[in-house]
Amino acid sequence: MKSLDQPSHFFNRELSLIEFNQRVLDQGKNHANPLLERAKFLSIVSSNLDEFFMVRVAGLYDLCQAELNSLDISGRTPIQRMKESLFKTRTLVSDLYETYDQLLEELKTHDIELVKYEQLDEKTKGYMDYYYQTQIYPVLTPMVIDQARPFPLILDKTLNIGLLLIGKQDYEQVFATIQVPSVLPRIVRVPTKTGSVHILLEDLIKPKLSELFSSHDVLHSCCYRITKNAAMHVDEEEAEDLLETIEESLKQRKWGEVIRLEIESQAPREVVTILEEELEIEDEYTFRVHGPVDLTFLSKLASIEGYEELKFKRKIPNSISELKERVIFDVLKEKDILLHHPFQSFDPIVKMVQQAADDPKVLAIKQTLYRVSGNSPIVEALARAAENGKQVTVLVELKARFDEENNIHWARKLEKSGCHVIYGVIGLKTHCKILLIVRKEKEGLRRYVHFGTGNYNDVTANFYTDMGILTSDYQFGEDASILFNMLSGYASADRMKKLTIAPHKLRLKFEMLIDREIKHAKAGKKAHIIAKMNGLYDKQLITKLYEASAAGVKIELIVRGVCCLRPQLKGVSDHITVRSIVGRLLEHSRIYYFYNDGDEEFYISSADWMYRNLSRRVETMGIVEDETIKEKMKQILEIYLSDNTNAYELQSDGSYKLVAPRKPVMNAQLEMWQLMKDDSNKLKICDVLVPISR
Repeated sequence: MKSLDQPSHFFNRELSLIEFNQRVLDQGKNHANPLLERAKFLSIVSSNLDEFFMVRVAGLYDLCQAELNSLDISGRTPIQRMKESLFKTRTLVSDLYETYDQLLEELKTHDIELVKYEQLDEKTKGYMDYYYQTQIYPVLTPMVIDQARPFPLILDKTLNIGLLLIGKQDYEQVFATIQVPSVLPRIVRVPTKTGSVHILLEDLIKPKLSELFSSHDVLHSCCYRITKNAAMHVDEEEAEDLLETIEESLKQRKWGEVIRLEIESQAPREVVTILEEELEIEDEYTFRVHGPVDLTFLSKLASIEGYEELKFKRKIPNSISELKERVIFDVLKEKDILLHHPFQSFDPIVKMVQQAADDPKVLAIKQTLYRVSGNSPIVEALARAAENGKQVTVLVELKARFDEENNIHWARKLEKSGCHVIYGVIGLKTHCKILLIVRKEKEGLRRYVHFGTGNYNDVTANFYTDMGILTSDYQFGEDASILFNMLSGYASADRMKKLTIAPHKLRLKFEMLIDREIKHAKAGKKAHIIAKMNGLYDKQLITKLYEASAAGVKIELIVRGVCCLRPQLKGVSDHITVRSIVGRLLEHSRIYYFYNDGDEEFYISSADWMYRNLSRRVETMGIVEDETIKEKMKQILEIYLSDNTNAYELQSDGSYKLVAPRKPVMNAQLEMWQLMKDDSNKLKICDVLVPISR
């Protein structure tokens, strides 16, 4: 039997991530999507590329600078990965701006137009001149670079205008820069005789540059933007106060190395050279763009009032009537509840914490927080619970990338309210999503638990698909108590029965479950695995899946983003298919199914099959035992596996192919709104679906 873990059997992580962004861009090209929603997809690609450079490219850059030649699972060196990533990204960026140009032309036909200052009539120019003088000019700070004034600190991801000036008296050339104010709206609505058009803030500033530098003539001007390395190097063992240490590291992040320079394509070489030298960045990291720098403004354009026919029809999350009409604790004494967001409302989770905060029978509340909203009702309820004298313990993950400042703010608020705030286990991010409420009742103390796949964020719950289980099962309560005691102290996780946690036993659990399917396959029995996740990048687990495929186990993977497993390789992954669903909602739920010789098992987890999730984070996975919920989850997987609208299939060469449309049309995300209605527990599966138990 050939070796299953050779490099040719794996895809590169960075290239797979670029492929994901290409699929998102495809949604921006897809004329089946409303026009303004297509604009929003372009904004998402632009935002994703920011993070790609701040994290993935920055990491490769550090490896290259350290001259480390370690190979990734696909057999590539850091230099090879960097070169291929930059090449592929340039192709993606070119495609992004071509799509942007096409989109602008289509928007014009619906009276949504972006114009330049020069295109305005004299009366409208006068109006905009007044707006500039009263609203923009007072905020601007022009900065000239000369012997007395060194090159200033350019803030990460801010839009700037670079200028080449020449003195009117001495004819000496100098460089200047000015930040486009981020405190002002990037898109300015311009009233006209026939309605309104829009103009970008920088296009209102550029015509006035000569007034800002009146002693010089402006030879050239162009917009530019930089992206910096987002890495934070924190020694947790040496840190006396982790919160203060993280806070200090955030301040230092603004001084990080520049990892990308974006600049308008018409910028002269002289300006580009000055910026590259001052920012200490090589030319291969400079991206000339044929359009506005930073297309994330398109999300604001897509949100303009009116034009409802150019947006997705608003969907209202289904409510669970029992949880609205009765006290949630009474319902959970009788049965477990499945919540699937945003198809079902996030309100029950918020109300559960709010009810617990004010319920005199509740003695303690314990919860993990990874990413929460800016005005989190859950944090407010936890603070109120502590003020009401309840024992409240909250684990706030300070190292949640790009949410560090928000989490520091909430940590301080919770501490002031009397909550016990902990920051997790040294060396590990706490990524699990779990809530424990201890309530004194006639029969004694009872524990209520919510565990799930997504963050306790009432905002992202409207457009991230996630699921969770509400239960009062004794053993789940016992396991949750053990988990929190482990996070706050030194309790052992060995006694857990229904929850499995990383990094202690989750990897072993997955391997055991896969081995069980392998055993059944080798015995000539049916063996089947379905796994839905966000990313697949763990060499050990991928190799185990290859072993299962070689034994004859049918494996169906639904992986939204990065996937380093190479499917459909003869003798290696013949029985493995991989699909990615990219649509209106961001697929975020993690579901794991194992046929188990007919005694089917379902699990939900906070963990993807990524090395970081299984080895460097605290994660949870819980078994689903309620038969009604299991049936519902089976239907959910059947629907996702039958999608022929937003589903792509991963090919053995690493490309993705859109699943061919057929009758009947199946849009999994739309179908889910119907499935999760209160009265559809036994929704009939239409003929397009292939039962996973067959």
